[in-house]
Amino acid sequence: QVQLVESGGGSVQAGNSLRLSCAVSGFTYSHDCMGWFRQAPGKEREGVAGISTFLAGPFYADSVKGRFTISRDNAKNTVDLQMSNLKPEDTAIYYCAARRYVGCPLQSSSAFQYWGQGTQVTVSS
Repeated sequence: QVQLVESGGGSVQAGNSLRLSCAVSGFTYSHDCMGWFRQAPGKEREGVAGISTFLAGPFYADSVKGRFTISRDNAKNTVDLQMSNLKPEDTAIYYCAARRYVGCPLQSSSAFQYWGQGTQVTVSS
């Protein structure tokens, strides 16, 4: 059974940093894309960062480029999202996602087959 478990969310003031981690189990993910998505209240889920084994990357949404960094540790089966210089508009539930196939389409959440339960990130001004 595939499981993705996020951790590291919390409440911070604008300008500060947080690091999210996703622990992956029950799935050999060495040939796919791992991504982080977020969903704010009343908004659609959006992809913020992705990392792929086969494609040059990683990939980031324009809104987080230069502030967020995605990384993966195949030995530990984890995918992390380092978030720096956080802004109030980064407030959302953050989800870890896994895709079995080649490609890292952050614009399409339906292209990812497995999802974690989400972790809340709140940034106050």
